[in-house]
Amino acid sequence: MDIATLFDDVKRMNKRQFLYQVLSFGMIVSSALMIWKGLMVVTGSESPIVVVLSGSMEPAFHRGDLLFLTNYPEEPVRVGEIVVFKVEGRDIPIVHRVLKLHEKENGTVKFLTKGDNNSVDDRGLYAPGQLWLTKKDVVGRARGFLPYVGMVTILMNEYPTFKFTILVCLAFYVLIHRE
Repeated sequence: MDIATLFDDVKRMNKRQFLYQVLSFGMIVSSALMIWKGLMVVTGSESPIVVVLSGSMEPAFHRGDLLFLTNYPEEPVRVGEIVVFKVEGRDIPIVHRVLKLHEKENGTVKFLTKGDNNSVDDRGLYAPGQLWLTKKDVVGRARGFLPYVGMVTILMNEYPTFKFTILVCLAFYVLIHRE
């Protein structure tokens, strides 16, 4: 089916059918947002699902693995645990393992992370002057994963034309599908 045929199908719709399709598309988008917000509440994480973007955690996780996260405030951070954290000045969260804990007598806990496949700890990735992470830096802790499911996300980020093509096709499908 070519683009001209798609436009012809849209032109043949009456206003009521077209409005119905637009509303259906809006309901799909709002449902996805509600599910995402619900997952945020249940998991306690601002991002309950993340995609591993690099090979720094191999062999535990590979590029494209989809991780399921929780971030309950009452759970202490433990050495060996895989955390997802954000660093000031970086938009993309990092998935690495807790290497060392530094506990003070006043109850504060700081920790150091490292990728399983990296030769050095993450201090070079932290904000300038930052030597340790705190719980406020943690987005979530890995609780499960689906291998390679996130490759679609990586492809869409690396090839913007691919992302645009998929979104346009989905939008046309929703607008033209008459059921």
